[in-house]
Amino acid sequence: MYCFFLPTVYLSYILNLILMTQNHSIHHNFEIVAIAASAGGLNALSQVFASLPADFPATILVVQHLAPKFKSQLAEILSRRTDLKVKQAEQGDTLDPGTIYTAPPNYHLLVKPDHTLDLTQSELVHFLRPSADLLFNSVAETYKNKAIAVVLTGTGTDGRKGVQTIKKMGGIVIAQNKESSEYFGMPNSAIKTGVVDYILPLEDIPDCLISLISKEKEDD
Repeated sequence: MYCFFLPTVYLSYILNLILMTQNHSIHHNFEIVAIAASAGGLNALSQVFASLPADFPATILVVQHLAPKFKSQLAEILSRRTDLKVKQAEQGDTLDPGTIYTAPPNYHLLVKPDHTLDLTQSELVHFLRPSADLLFNSVAETYKNKAIAVVLTGTGTDGRKGVQTIKKMGGIVIAQNKESSEYFGMPNSAIKTGVVDYILPLEDIPDCLISLISKEKEDD
C-alpha cells in the first residue's frame, strides 16, 4: 500500500471545492440579497452594483449606516452607477426582482412575511438604526434558504448575529476580505462567526452573486 501526502495548500483547495459544491447543491432559487455596509460603504456598494447586469433577477436590500438627521442621497447616487432600478424603501413596498431598496436614515428596514417592507423606528440596536442584524433576521425568517447576505466594509460588529440567522435558515453568507475593505470591522466580525461561505475581494463579489443566482436558475 502506498501513501501519498498532499501539501496543505492543495488539501485546503480541495476541501474548499467540496464545500462550495455542497453549498450549491443544497440552496435553491435565491430570491433576495441583503447587503450591509458602514464606513466606506458608498464606494463598495457602487462597485458591486456597477457590475451587476440590468436583468439581475433577485431583489436587493441595503442597510448603509447613515447620519440619522440628514436626508439621504444614497439611492440617487447609486442609481447613477448601476443599470438596476434603485429606490429608497418606503413603508409597504412590494419587493420587485431586479430592484435595489435602500434603508432610509434612522429607520430599521425589515421584510414582512408577505414579502413587503416594514420601516420602523423601534429602539436602536448597538446604537444603530438601521440595523443590519434586524434586516438579516427578517430576511432569513421570510426567505429561509432563498436568501444571500453580504457584509461589506464598515466599523463595528453590525450583522454578526444576523449572518448566523441567515446561515441557520439555509442561506448563503458572503463577506468582503480584509485587503479590499476600507474598514474591516464588520466583515471580520461576520467571518469570526464561522458561518461565512465566501470571503472575497470586493471586485469578485458581483461575479459570485451572478454565479449563485444564475446557477440556481439553470437548476430549476
